[in-house]
This record gives sequence, C-alpha cells and structure tokens, in this order.
Amino acid sequence: MKPPAHLGIGYVARARGLKGQLVVRTFDPASEALEQVRRVLLRLRDGSTRELAIAKHQVGAGDRVLTLTGIDDRNSAEELVGAQVSVFRDDLPHPGEGEYFQGDLIGLEAVDEAGGGLGKVEEIWNTGPVPNLVIRGPDRAELLVPFADDFVVSVDLRAGRVVLRPPQLIE
Repeated sequence: MKPPAHLGIGYVARARGLKGQLVVRTFDPASEALEQVRRVLLRLRDGSTRELAIAKHQVGAGDRVLTLTGIDDRNSAEELVGAQVSVFRDDLPHPGEGEYFQGDLIGLEAVDEAGGGLGKVEEIWNTGPVPNLVIRGPDRAELLVPFADDFVVSVDLRAGRVVLRPPQLIE
C-alpha cells in the first residue's frame, strides 16, 4: 500500500482580519506539521485544489493563523473557509521507528490478535492524552481503541493492517 503524497491535517475554520489571514483548526491539536512546512495543499469545497506557500505562521489562543502567498484580502480568505488543509509528506521529517503519521492509519484493516476482523480505521479522535482509533465494521458496534501499547499490538502499513487488543475485548 503506497502512502499518499499528502496528509490531511485540518481545515480552514474562518478568515481573520482584513489582510487575508486564515484560522486553521488541526485534527490533532498537538500537531506541529504547520510549523515544519513552507507550503500547503488546500482542497476547496468545490473539489478543486490549490497549492500555496506559507508566508507567515502564528499560534495563539489555540488557533493556528496562516498568511498564504497570494491571499491578500479578506474576500480571498473567505473563499477558502471550509477547505481541507493538507501538507506534503516529503516536506515533513520521516517518522521514527514505531512512529506513524496519524493520517496513514486511516483506512487500515483492523483485526484482533486471533486475526478476526474488527472493521476499518475510519477516524482518529484526539480527545485525551492519546489518540483514539475509531473502528467501524458492517457487523459490529463502533470500537474506540486508544493508540497505546496496551491496545495496539502491531501496525503494518505495507499490508494495510493494524492488530488490536480493544478494551472491550480484554478480560
């Protein structure tokens, strides 16, 4: 399974000010991806994409504020509200051994230690100290599994599979 060239990290929540600044909400509030890159790919609501250079990045009060080259006024910024914000995988440092980009976990087939199908990783919720994998399958209730060593046995990105020990199945 070849990894995608882009990683979705958030969305444009709103325009800010009169000079085209954008408030970006990241899916992972602890993400430092925007501090590490010089460009973003925006997927607009109409499905079109725009690659734009980051002219300035600010963090304040939990918000990330971007100034993008070519977006110089509030009207231009308003047109981008709702756009998905992605970064280019090649612009980020490679994850270390046993580390993963969260976006790479989406779509993995989830199985238990015996190989039984649990569903697919459909979302990742960052609501506590560790992210939670949201596993959905056609024949079972939704599972929330903390992405921690006690619950994640192994991740094989090449095979497109994650082996889990869900809290609901631990006795």
